[in-house]
Amino acid sequence: MREIVFDTETTGLDPRSGDRLVEIGCIEMVNKVTTGQVFHAYFHPERAMPAEAEAVHGLSEAFLSDKPRFRERADDLLVFIADSPLVAHNAGFDFGFLNSELAMCGLEPVCRSRMVDTVGIAKRRHPGAKLSLDALCTRYGIDRSHRTKHGALLDAELLAQLYVELMGGRQIGLELAAEAASAAVADGGDTAVRREWRAPRAHTASAAELAAHAQFLATVNDPLWAR
Repeated sequence: MREIVFDTETTGLDPRSGDRLVEIGCIEMVNKVTTGQVFHAYFHPERAMPAEAEAVHGLSEAFLSDKPRFRERADDLLVFIADSPLVAHNAGFDFGFLNSELAMCGLEPVCRSRMVDTVGIAKRRHPGAKLSLDALCTRYGIDRSHRTKHGALLDAELLAQLYVELMGGRQIGLELAAEAASAAVADGGDTAVRREWRAPRAHTASAAELAAHAQFLATVNDPLWAR
C-alpha cells in the first residue's frame, strides 16, 4: 500500500489568522518501506515572518524571498500525493494549513478521511506518555542528533521511521514476507516454493546395524547397564 508521510513548516499556528505554509516535505512509502521518492518545496509566504516562527524552523524572509508561491507548485504536490493516505504527526495541524493553501488556489481540499495521525496512534499505544516527535523518537531509539531546528523534510524522515515502529517495527517486514510467500504459493506463480517429493526415510535399524551395535557393546568394560 502506498502512503505519504509529510510535515510542514509555517509562519504561525493558525491559517485562519493569516499564517501561511512555508515548507512541505513528503516521503513515499510502500508497504511501510520508504522508496526514496520525495517531494520537498519551500514557499514564499507573501507576508512577514514572525521572529518566534523563524526561531523554530530557521526560515527567514530573506531565504524565502526568491522561492515560488504555493500556487506555483500546487499541481506538482497534488500529483505526488495522488490519492494516497497522508501520515502526519498532529495531522490536523498540517491538514489545516495544506487545505487552506489549496483553497486560496481555488483547488479542492484533501479529504480528512485520508488523514493518518501518528499522535493518535501513539496515544493509544502509550497512554499518558509524552507524544512529541522528539519524545517518541527517544522512546524508540531513533537518532535525531542531526536535528538542530525543525525542517519539514527532516521531520518527515524521522516520522517515517517512527510510523514504522508505531505500526509494529521490524515485525512488519516479517508479516509482509509471509503474506507474499503465501500468496505466491496460492497463485501457483513463478515465485511459489516447489519441493521435490521424497519417500520417507526408514528409521528402524537393519540387522547388520544391530549386530554391529551388539559387537561394540561387548567391548565395554563394566557397563553401567549391567550392574
